[in-house]
Formats: sequence, C-alpha cells, structure tokens
Amino acid sequence: MPANTVVDANRDRHWMQRALQLAASGEGYAEPNPMVGCVLVKDGHRIGEGYHKRFGGPHAEIEALRSLPSIADAESATAYVTLEPCCHFGKTPPCSQALIDAKVSRVVIAMQDPFPKVDGGGLKALRDHGVEITVGVLRDEAEQLNAPYLKRVQKGLPWTIAKWAMTIDGRVATVDGESQWISGPQSRVHVHRLRARVDAILAGMGTVLADDPMLNARLVDDDGKPLTPPRVANRLIFSRGRLPPRDSKLVCTAKEIPTLLFTSPFVDPDERAWLEQAGLVCDAENDSIEGVLRKCADGLHGHRPATNVMVEGGPNLMASLIGSQPEDCLIDEIHAYLGPKIFGGATAPGPILGSGIESLAVAPQFRLIMIDKFDDDARLIYRRQSE
Repeated sequence: MPANTVVDANRDRHWMQRALQLAASGEGYAEPNPMVGCVLVKDGHRIGEGYHKRFGGPHAEIEALRSLPSIADAESATAYVTLEPCCHFGKTPPCSQALIDAKVSRVVIAMQDPFPKVDGGGLKALRDHGVEITVGVLRDEAEQLNAPYLKRVQKGLPWTIAKWAMTIDGRVATVDGESQWISGPQSRVHVHRLRARVDAILAGMGTVLADDPMLNARLVDDDGKPLTPPRVANRLIFSRGRLPPRDSKLVCTAKEIPTLLFTSPFVDPDERAWLEQAGLVCDAENDSIEGVLRKCADGLHGHRPATNVMVEGGPNLMASLIGSQPEDCLIDEIHAYLGPKIFGGATAPGPILGSGIESLAVAPQFRLIMIDKFDDDARLIYRRQSE
C-alpha cells in the first residue's frame, strides 16, 4: 500500500474517532434518534464540529456547519460523519442536502443508516451532486456505539440492559430475603446515571412488594444538588395479577412518572380503577415480555419509541428474559455490580432463577467490555455476542 494511502487512511481514522467521541455526548438525549457526530476538516485542520444534542433538535451535520464563522468556510472541506446523512424531511431538513449546499468536496461516513427512509439515499444524493464518498471508516466502533438504535430499527426490539447487584459468592439476597444494600453508595450513583439515559425501567411485582422502589433517576452534582436527568424513564411493572399497595412509592408518584402495570384481566376491577385514577396505566392484554418490549420499541401507549430498556427485576423476571435457548435470550447487555460481601446458603438466590440452562452448549454467550471499581465494589459490563 502506498505511503500516502496509509497516511490518508490514518487521517480519516483520526478525525472519525473525534466524530465518534462527539456522537457519544448525545447519549440519553438523542434517542430514539441515533447518536451522530460530525467534524469538518479543511487543509488538514478542524474548522468545525457538532453532534446531535437532543431528539427533535438539529442533526450533527447542521450543528457542525453552524459552528463555522461563515458557511462559505465549508466549501471544499471534508465532513467526517459517524452515520449516513439523512435524505428525508423529518423533524429537521435533510442533512445530505445541507452538505451539498455548503459545497463540501468529500464526506467520510462510518456506517450506512438502515432506517428505511435513509438506507443509502443519503449516499446517493451526495454522489449525484459530485461529492466524493468514503464509507466504512471505523464502522465497527460506530456500530457498537449505536447498537441499541440498530437493534430497534432492524429487529423491532429495544436494547435491553439487565442490572443486578450480587455478593462475591453470587447471591442477590440472604436466605431470609434481605438485599439492601449489597453494593455501596458509589455504585448506586452509577445506577442512577444509567437510569437517567434509558427510556424505560422494567421490574416485577415481587421487587415492588419487597423493596418499595422508586425506579427513577436521582442525579446530584458534586455538591449534592439535584440535577435534571436527560430523560424520565417509563416504569414498566409485570404484576401477574398482583397489584401494588396504594401507599407504595410507585403509586404515589404515578402522576409524576409514567407508570405502566401489565396485569391480568381478572384483577379486581374496583382496585384497578382506583390505580388508574391514581395515574397508573393498567394493561391487561397478557402480552409476553417480548411482546411488551416490541410495543415499547414502537411507542407504548403513546410514548416515544424506546431504544434502551433497563431491567431491575428479581431472579424470576431475569429468568424469563434469558429463556431456555440462545435465540430466546432478550438481554443485550448486563451491568453486574459485585459487592464486598459473602452470604452463602443453599437457598440464597442468585441473580437468575427459573428452570435454568441444561447444557453449556445452549448458554447465551456474552463478552466483557468494561470493568469499573467503585470503592470496594466492582462493576462488570457484558454485551451479548453477535449471533
């Protein structure tokens, strides 16, 4: 490979890496849109940059162009974009046309957008207007960044994140059911940060009855002052006929935080009416967990399509998400917090119960992508291996 070709490829990777860093800044704000970053480079120097800051707001390419002192500065520049520029009118005008109008000479794109209204159309629009195109620079990194978006668009399911805290010996509660707190304060700070960027938090009625949780994000700054989270997650509760107590935190805050209860059509109608009056949405269609997740991806009960769903349920709900075969597994990512305690006990539960996997050959496979240390706790983040 000629030396100048290697230099050009390295240059492209360098600027695309910066665009990916920018794109990640939109996490929790841009969804259900993808996270996208854009860097404008001219004569080897960065002249502008931007990222998609929030759903409904300007896209990355527009933000980058607006960062220039003059739009004329973009002429003959190269735009590095982490996702194919859109070519349709949605909440904003098409970005491919904005780049064409700005007279950029080249666009380097990490990955094509599989969204049906784009899916190659942005590339075609740029090529038809004489713009040089390079696709695939840091594609793997871009696909990893927007894996939740890709899953929702391609499979009609949200990215499902399972979270649990367990002891060194793998227990989530003592033999008497005590579980608060296995992990320490710093770990819980990071759990709230995770809650703050997801679209929905899913739990079972067993967790509600045992812990009376709020299941919301409570963020604070370094001085302990409350911060507004990027988004307020819907709370999705699987009840199997059981109902939350009227004085539970979920019920008392249902008018402030959207709370959906998936229950049986045979529950007491008066109690259900009371809960609905208190602000809960009661869904008695008896959907499977996968069915509910698909509805979330489409926009459940009038809410925005869900890209990320966090599961904070107990061991039985987790077992329902794992299934008995690899193709049944609905979990894409696991955040396992390991606390510095040992419970022991043959009947002390682990994070997943159910009937279990019969052989290693059919066990869902995950890969470790990150390890963090919070005081004496460790957080292990796993992602499901590609099929």
